[in-house]
Amino acid sequence: MKVIIPLAGKGTRLRPHTHITPKPMLKVAGKPVMSYVLDELKKLGNVEQVIYITGHLKEKVEEYARAEMDVPSVFIEQKIQDGTAGAIALARDYVDQPVLIIFVDTIFDADLTRVKSVDADGIIWVKEVEDYQRFGVVVTDDDGNMTRIVEKPTTPISRRANIGLYYVRNWKLLFEGIDWVLKQPKNQGEYFLTDAFQYMIDKGAKIRVIDVAGWFDAGKIETMLETNEAMLTRGRARRPRSTGDSTIIDPVYIEDNVTLRKSRIGPNVSIGAGTVLDGSEVSNSIVGSNAKITKSVLKNSLVGDDTVVEGVKGELTVGDHSEVHAS
Repeated sequence: MKVIIPLAGKGTRLRPHTHITPKPMLKVAGKPVMSYVLDELKKLGNVEQVIYITGHLKEKVEEYARAEMDVPSVFIEQKIQDGTAGAIALARDYVDQPVLIIFVDTIFDADLTRVKSVDADGIIWVKEVEDYQRFGVVVTDDDGNMTRIVEKPTTPISRRANIGLYYVRNWKLLFEGIDWVLKQPKNQGEYFLTDAFQYMIDKGAKIRVIDVAGWFDAGKIETMLETNEAMLTRGRARRPRSTGDSTIIDPVYIEDNVTLRKSRIGPNVSIGAGTVLDGSEVSNSIVGSNAKITKSVLKNSLVGDDTVVEGVKGELTVGDHSEVHAS
């Protein structure tokens, strides 16, 4: 099996943090989002090659992926951001067998071993959501096969959101569908991969729809903090060896060489190595490495690496190598 991982996005909804760090490498509960996905691939075991579609800060992505995943890999730059179908089209020359496609804006809890026994042309994984109008939603028949996929519907035809995780056994028909999509006028300014899946269905393909146990968004700041909390409560929590005169409220992820002085940390806080917190309170936040936070009370905050924060109270979003001092 081949795997395609599109990584070309600029991560505009996560700025300023994505100015110098690729979106897939931002950390949640002390671990890059991309690493959660690669761990799932390692469990699968039968991956012949990974095809990464890169773009923004591609050198950093390539260096990290090569170090993290000991599988033959190829890296292709998507120079024109024309949509998800355009991204997958770039992998055409490398796909000669069934393919798993994973978009890494999210962390998923799915049984990927289903690909080994699926009795269909493919699988699309979904998650039932309340705010269905934000997503592409999937409609199924009585047998659990997809009949339609609709981007951001205005009426509640389905609440099963497409999470960006697909397995395609009939890869030839997939690329036939992509060719068709790229010849059509753009859909909302883009070429959507989901339109290629609709093409497959219209040609008689069966795509099985499977619900995931969990789906955690890491594509914008608010949901990234929610995902940090979710990962902490699902086994990623880590207390420091010594808390000194500080108070820890679980769950947290704190590296051993974090310095805490007269501070109150938690719940739902991740702190990177080398950071110093002095006389501060931090809750529901992610703090990077080598930061210094003094006399501050932060909640619902995302603080980058090598930052200095002093005397700040409230919610804060600050990128790497920045300083914020209250007047």
